[in-house]
Amino acid sequence: MGERADEGEYWYAMTGGVALPEQSMIDEAGAQDAPLEGTAAIQDWSIGYLKRHPLASLATVGEQFVLGMRTLQYFFIDLVTGRFQWEEFVRQGAFMAGTAVLPTILVALPIGVTLSVQFALLAGQVGATSLAGAASGLAVIRQGASLVAALLMASAVGSAITADLGSRTMREETDAMEVMGVSVIRRLVVPRFAAAIMVGVALTGVVCFVGFFASYLFNVYFQDGAPGSFVSTFAAFATTDDMILALLKAVIFGAIVAVVSAQKGLSTKGGPTGVANSVNAAVVEAVLLLMIVNVAISQLYIMLVPRTGL
Repeated sequence: MGERADEGEYWYAMTGGVALPEQSMIDEAGAQDAPLEGTAAIQDWSIGYLKRHPLASLATVGEQFVLGMRTLQYFFIDLVTGRFQWEEFVRQGAFMAGTAVLPTILVALPIGVTLSVQFALLAGQVGATSLAGAASGLAVIRQGASLVAALLMASAVGSAITADLGSRTMREETDAMEVMGVSVIRRLVVPRFAAAIMVGVALTGVVCFVGFFASYLFNVYFQDGAPGSFVSTFAAFATTDDMILALLKAVIFGAIVAVVSAQKGLSTKGGPTGVANSVNAAVVEAVLLLMIVNVAISQLYIMLVPRTGL
């Protein structure tokens, strides 16, 4: 084989770089096979991905469900037995509130203004301008407040939880805690879970107030609306159930953000790149779950508590 290769190189040099017919046929055959091999590789990867991805997604959902149930269990047990990590709870709550409160206010202001503009235009077209206050205010409370607070929690707070727990996992701190007999869920997850719920409820109240106030100011000072009409129509149609629904959503959304972020952080692999990937996956998955759960809760509320007005 070595002599044949040397002979081929000799004749290639002697012919001034012109390949022999036999060599040209081999090169053309290889060039024709290359696209086929690339297509086969893509098909194999696609089939393997479709086989692995559903199973991996189901495994992730199962891990999150188990983590959520164990977190709830330890939360109530620790509250009753006095083992709850109050210091960590206060520290995490202060951090989450400081991280999310300013972005929440900045997002709530344009949302309130946008709702005021849209509902004022719609009310003007149907000749019911006096209902603009009720429509925009109820939209903020029923849908906007809890969802805006949860989305900002997922992006600002959830990413911080995932990055913190992911870094601890990469440094093998969680493994060391388990070896020493310290429950990672009780020590790290439960305080963050409770803090996320508390901050989520507080941020929902902030969005309700800021969104309604922004809608009121814009309607009165920029759309020539009547202040008394705005407030009276809102008070006539708003009920306690609307605020209860918003707070219930805030509790559920805060729990979802905490559980998803904690699971992604504790299952981090691959070093610093793995931490970044976990943060990205946690934010995307939490936002998607929040949208789905929000639709489900809203539809269930409409079915169970039918309304005759707005």
